[in-house]
Amino acid sequence: MNGDWLIRGRDGRLSVYLTSDDGVLCRAEHLPGGSWDAPRTLGGDQKVHPGAAVGQGADGYAHLAAWRPTVKGEAGLVHCTHFRPLLAALDWAPVGHPNKKGDRTGTPAVAVDAQGRAHVFARNIGTGLCMVAQKEKGGWDPWRDLKGQGVEGPPVAVTGESGLVQAYAAVSGGILHWRQAAAGAQPVLQEPLRTPVRPRTLRALATSAEHTTLFYTDESGDVCAWRPGGDPVRVLPAAGDGPVAAIRTELDGHDCTLLAQRSASGRVAFAAYPTERESAGAWWAESGPQLPEDAVVALAKDHEGRVVAAALSPSTGDLRLTRRKDEPGLALTAWRTV
Repeated sequence: MNGDWLIRGRDGRLSVYLTSDDGVLCRAEHLPGGSWDAPRTLGGDQKVHPGAAVGQGADGYAHLAAWRPTVKGEAGLVHCTHFRPLLAALDWAPVGHPNKKGDRTGTPAVAVDAQGRAHVFARNIGTGLCMVAQKEKGGWDPWRDLKGQGVEGPPVAVTGESGLVQAYAAVSGGILHWRQAAAGAQPVLQEPLRTPVRPRTLRALATSAEHTTLFYTDESGDVCAWRPGGDPVRVLPAAGDGPVAAIRTELDGHDCTLLAQRSASGRVAFAAYPTERESAGAWWAESGPQLPEDAVVALAKDHEGRVVAAALSPSTGDLRLTRRKDEPGLALTAWRTV
């Protein structure tokens, strides 16, 4: 899944989203903090391709986007809304294709603005970025060409504390950034960042009222943080491959950013530092058992506001969880399989 696939619903239950060969599955807590139900297929009987995206609004609703097959050699994007983890999601509804028709163009990304409108981003055939957004009173606006060229790997989308939507994408030797100036406006391509970025390592997080921070791994293997308008800052060497998971949380009375990643040793590595103060330094500390090579890591907060880390292996479906203890620092409970 592209996006934060571990989320807390508005009823306090945690849920995870994962893809299967022909659908999107959801697992959820039966009760907040309790046991987990078996996976359920979302979106009705329609089959969708692997490589979906998820985003969550301030109302707690999850919005998902995926490609579904249409005619031979072609596909279209579909969207569904999941209001509560234990309820059935709405059926997949078509939202079109960034080039009107054609085959899949790459994994989409989803962000939800302050009005609860989903924004679906997807690369187009010309390797630029396009977006389609929900109307406030139902239905969808036309697809919009956001320009840009040479997008590599999935874009990432994020909603700032202002409720406005932004998107980022890797290109050869740099990062493209699109930003909304007002609610409902088309995101506009900003000045690109020239940096040796590794595609498929991007993760964005709202870190203050003014900024979102993009985390990425550069060609030297360092995790870097970039806030548009400034220069990128090296945070620490990457613990492993792929994007880091990131969340803001309070640690010992300080607003901190917590990062997590499957390390090269196979365990989950954690690092924390004061939010937007990368110069303070950060160090990895590993936790838990060795995980399969395809395992991915996510972070969220539970019904009590405690940080929860999840590790999911798409090939096996194994889901492991740990939670922060009610102790100083980042003490975690023993990992358990659910």
